[in-house]
Amino acid sequence: MGGKYHHGDLRGELVRVSLDLIAEQGLEGFSVAQVARRAKVSPGAPYRHFPTRESLLAEVACNIACQLAERVAAAASEHEDPADALAAAAGAYTRYLIERRAGMNVIYADGLHGPEHVELLEQTRRLTDEFLMRCLLVAPSPAIALELMEQLFTQAHGYGTFQLDGVFVKHGYSVDQVVAKSAEAARIAIAGRTVGGPR
Repeated sequence: MGGKYHHGDLRGELVRVSLDLIAEQGLEGFSVAQVARRAKVSPGAPYRHFPTRESLLAEVACNIACQLAERVAAAASEHEDPADALAAAAGAYTRYLIERRAGMNVIYADGLHGPEHVELLEQTRRLTDEFLMRCLLVAPSPAIALELMEQLFTQAHGYGTFQLDGVFVKHGYSVDQVVAKSAEAARIAIAGRTVGGPR
């Protein structure tokens, strides 16, 4: 079973294959056995790098959180206005979810947030901070900033899920349209928390 997967980076290849598998089939399609088949290794090979399904999934989730944080930061950096940057961040989350079928649903999957998954915790905090720091710039108080962050994540994830589940597809929406709708919903939420919103 030699080949490119055994040139010293089987661990990395297992993560890459896992990401692709989730992108195609969602989290429900993820299994160590399926990852091994796709990576063209024996069923036991992944367990030499990841002792449990959860440890492999935690590494995958860590990569997702990292990629999302980078996407969000890049989208926000294109805007000087804090509200526009935050709305762009929400749209970037939606686009990533549609492309990869992965977001908070994988990051917060069951069994991934024990003390043994420190790196995942750090990357999750990095992602949430990309939103929270921007929410703090526009919200009148830290408490409202936290509520706004929660609302933006929920909306952004919901728009992506509606596209993945075929709801928006039936309306003929393109991915770009869904992302734009997500960003616009974010702008409305931001305005509601900052202009005449609850104090």
